[in-house]
Amino acid sequence: MIVPVILAGGSGTRLWPLSRQQAPKQFLKMFGDQTMLQQTIRRLEGLPDLAEPIVVCNEDHRFTVAEQLRGIGIKGQIILEPAARNTAPAIALAALQAKQMNKDEDPTLLVLPADHLIDEIAEFHRSIFLAIEKAAERALVTFGVVPTRPETGYGYIEVQGKVEAGRPSKALRFVEKPDTETAEEYLSQGSFLWNSGMFVFTADAYLESLEKYSSECYTFAKSSIGTAKSDLDFIRVDKDEFGQSPNISIDYAVMEKSDQVYSVPLDAGWSDVGCWRSYWDAQKKDADGNSIHGDAIAISTTNTLVHSADKLVATIGVDNLVVVTTSDAVLVINKNRAQDVKSAISLLSDRDRTEHLSHRKVYRPWGAYDSIDCGDRFQVKKITVNPGASLSLQMHHHRAEHWIVVKGTALVQKGEDTIMLSENQSTFIPLGVTHRLSNPGKMPLELIEVQSGSYLGEDDIVRYEDTYGRK
Repeated sequence: MIVPVILAGGSGTRLWPLSRQQAPKQFLKMFGDQTMLQQTIRRLEGLPDLAEPIVVCNEDHRFTVAEQLRGIGIKGQIILEPAARNTAPAIALAALQAKQMNKDEDPTLLVLPADHLIDEIAEFHRSIFLAIEKAAERALVTFGVVPTRPETGYGYIEVQGKVEAGRPSKALRFVEKPDTETAEEYLSQGSFLWNSGMFVFTADAYLESLEKYSSECYTFAKSSIGTAKSDLDFIRVDKDEFGQSPNISIDYAVMEKSDQVYSVPLDAGWSDVGCWRSYWDAQKKDADGNSIHGDAIAISTTNTLVHSADKLVATIGVDNLVVVTTSDAVLVINKNRAQDVKSAISLLSDRDRTEHLSHRKVYRPWGAYDSIDCGDRFQVKKITVNPGASLSLQMHHHRAEHWIVVKGTALVQKGEDTIMLSENQSTFIPLGVTHRLSNPGKMPLELIEVQSGSYLGEDDIVRYEDTYGRK
């Protein structure tokens, strides 16, 4: 039995402003009409004895994960990390859950980050079969990507002997991201592979190694999932127990210490799409080396990426740039400095801004809202409620709200009263009044909400009832 373990807890900060804390790259449609999470799961189709996936994610992203799995007709186990503790504890939770799912048998785990790009699926599957064969010998197998250039943005794995296609090699050491001169030396030696962060091993082999080399990580993962509770589509592990686990990657916790680590060479058009430079690398380009997405005009422009979400972008006489626009932010950066986007994130955080946290349009389990305008003591939002969905029964201490229906039908609970509103009708929710908005119809409900008050933050919500288990 092959159990896919999808690690979906990354933040994707180097792809800002498209990727944000509340909507990181793995949940975005970066390549085609499916998100990277959906593509990660779909590219496993055709593998034999494939169990339903286990997805490990941040609690804040739980509804996004559930909706995206449903969107591709997949039922999976969704484990919620109550705190970020890196890959070793996350994989331990999945391994323990996989054993429970398979009645304490020893399933084979295929561990994949949710935000990688792989072009050649058939070659990827061939590498998986090789890894599974080696894992059956109790080996811990990692996929080492055959390097195509002296890359300084990836870690490397040195293997025993020269890399040979179709042959697993014993891993000798893991090395951090090198400088350019060292990366060139690695490439010339022919015994180094890029560290992909993808793995195959049996659940027992991993857990036994984790207990041996990082016992605290093993202990707290086991105790936290031992008292886990099911909540809707989700598995909630014990917050206090899991919070005591070391914050440690699988490489540091196990792979660098074990003598049973092998690497399968992978040459399948892999990229971790870790920054805008790697995104440009992975895209088709015109004769001038430009990759254009959205409404853009490129004049005397070369080797440039333009990604426009909602406005016309014109570039004239530029080279080697990344230009990315969203509804609330614009990034212009030299492609060679693509790794430095995180400095903008740090500055936004230091200045207590929110553009690194969420987009102007924010998705919720019931639909979405788009913050159209705001000012001193007012805010205007467009709210969309899915058919049959409801917001929580709630109250605000600091703001009143005006609702104007522009499409569909709204069922409004306001205090002790319940009213039905259709297009062009409106209602007023005074400060402190309990209320709930529902869509009883079969088409999306769209309304304009005008908030007014002394404080308009999203945390000014007192929930009394909620379909989605939010506090």
